[in-house]
Amino acid sequence: MFIHLSKRTSTTKEEVYMLQEHIRNIAIIAHVDHGKTTLVDKLLRATDAFRANQQVQDRVLDSNDQERERGITILAKNISIEYKGIKINVIDTPGHADFGGEVERVLKMADSALLLVDAAEGPMPQTRFVLQHAIAAHLQIMLVINKIDKPAANCEKALNNSLDLMMDLGATDEQLEFTMEHVIYASAVNGFARLTPDDSCDNMFPLLDMIVNELPAPEVDVDAPLAMQCVTIDHSDYVGRIGVGRIYSGTIHNNDKILVVKNDGTSSVAQVKQLYTFDYLGKKECSEISAGDIGAVVGIDHTDIGDVYTDIDNPVKLEPIEIDQPTLSIVFEPSTSPLVGREGDIVGGRQLKERLETERENNVTMRIEELDDKTGVEVAGRGVLHLSVLMEQMRREGYEFQVGRPRVLFKKDEHGNMLEPIEQAVVECSGEYSGKVIEVFGNAGGTMINMKTGATHTHLDFKIPTRGIMGLKTKVLNVTHGDAVFYHTFLEYGPYAGEIGTRQNGAMISMSTDKAVAYALGTLQERGQLFVAPGTECYEGMLVGERSKPGDMVVNIAKTKNLGNQRSSTADIAVQLTPPKTFTLEEALEYIMDDELVEVTPQNIRMRKRILNETDRRKWRVRNGMVDK
Repeated sequence: MFIHLSKRTSTTKEEVYMLQEHIRNIAIIAHVDHGKTTLVDKLLRATDAFRANQQVQDRVLDSNDQERERGITILAKNISIEYKGIKINVIDTPGHADFGGEVERVLKMADSALLLVDAAEGPMPQTRFVLQHAIAAHLQIMLVINKIDKPAANCEKALNNSLDLMMDLGATDEQLEFTMEHVIYASAVNGFARLTPDDSCDNMFPLLDMIVNELPAPEVDVDAPLAMQCVTIDHSDYVGRIGVGRIYSGTIHNNDKILVVKNDGTSSVAQVKQLYTFDYLGKKECSEISAGDIGAVVGIDHTDIGDVYTDIDNPVKLEPIEIDQPTLSIVFEPSTSPLVGREGDIVGGRQLKERLETERENNVTMRIEELDDKTGVEVAGRGVLHLSVLMEQMRREGYEFQVGRPRVLFKKDEHGNMLEPIEQAVVECSGEYSGKVIEVFGNAGGTMINMKTGATHTHLDFKIPTRGIMGLKTKVLNVTHGDAVFYHTFLEYGPYAGEIGTRQNGAMISMSTDKAVAYALGTLQERGQLFVAPGTECYEGMLVGERSKPGDMVVNIAKTKNLGNQRSSTADIAVQLTPPKTFTLEEALEYIMDDELVEVTPQNIRMRKRILNETDRRKWRVRNGMVDK
């Protein structure tokens, strides 16, 4: 017999639900680079989380190397701070839509949210993505207008735009009224938060005071049967999976025997081996955790997202957690490059499979399955960035592998019609370039849904299939001469949009395995854009450049100048080469075609044909009824 637990919005003396006044659970949500991780830094310092002589790096929550280099939060993190005797559990959420699987789950642990908005830019597209989840979770939202020290800051406009956005996303009157009455003006990088923009306060205490005085405490029943839901999985090589979540009712004790109820309704009995609560930047082992707090449980074998830990005799039923499904997939294969093993220590197919199986244990937002023919492993995620973060991590661990072109995951509706993922894309650019941007999106299957013309910039909103997004950022930056801001986020599954144009220009393909020679490259750069510099190690079938016209071209990158017995007046003039175009991992994935691969090594990212030999490629094209242009 399950007891259904619902969230109360009010409490009276007759009700057993009570406020845990010593706890606040808040999530910090914002667009990429609006300063939420810096804000958390300042809150930690303001509450004496560090010793006076302790050396602490900036953006301490961005502990992952890629997070620090990219300037984005990839993994949601839990910390806690203490202020005036109140424990504040802070959840730093990712701002990029590709990591939305993190956002929607961790918001379930919060009672309220800090919405951080740039005073100059206002709410941005990915603010919409995270804020929509917060509003749907019925969180009370406090607005923090950050970077008020910017010359272009416009606090009033940022406030109005934020409230307008909340209305568009379906915020209730109660949520809107709460946000209007609870606004903080801050400069996280300078370490101050103020009640008005013109205040002279130079510390973070006004923000902390508003959090403890105005944001709601958890409303729970400590004496009810245990109900805790796992929303995040941590992993340890020593104890295995660690379930992290919030206790909604009751108390969980160390060595308790509990009932673990899966999303599909199946259940099993397990014993709690260790309990941890969050204490500043780390975890602290404890003997019990009461309702309203956030904790970590060790000892639940194969625990997963959505698992409910509850009382065996009086089980409590909670709503299952639905995770947004992946929209793109990429196949990982062992490298077959002639240069394999020169840069990486781990090159075998078995090691690649084991590493991805480990990732499947730790990363529930990805779907990882071995192909039926055992030639590779298909990894599905929320976007190119989501997938490339895994690849980047693996290459830093010493792996060499190759991946194919990202493939969109289609669905079918109840009538059998094909559906594909649709994204909302936003471009802000100078008005003189808006026509070219609209043309670029039109060629990629996009449809403009909104256009706002400002004094200096034009704001363009598009709906576009995920297939059309790949490689589009480079085109937008090219037609706007770099004067554009481009963001996109998953919107919905919509009707199949038909065929979309792919890369028009052909590739220059190396005919031999050798080092590139300046003389050969000097001749080739007249035919298109080069990807390699003199001295670069190349191999047969490797992409070394892009032609200025359709159709692939096999080239000799090792060709040298024939020497004669006569000297010309220009014989000693050095070859003048244009710097080659370099690709990030995401750009390479978006650039390649279906018959091409990206080779990923610890030191290089190379693009190549799937079939390296030109004769074999021609035979393959004939067998498949394809005619060379």
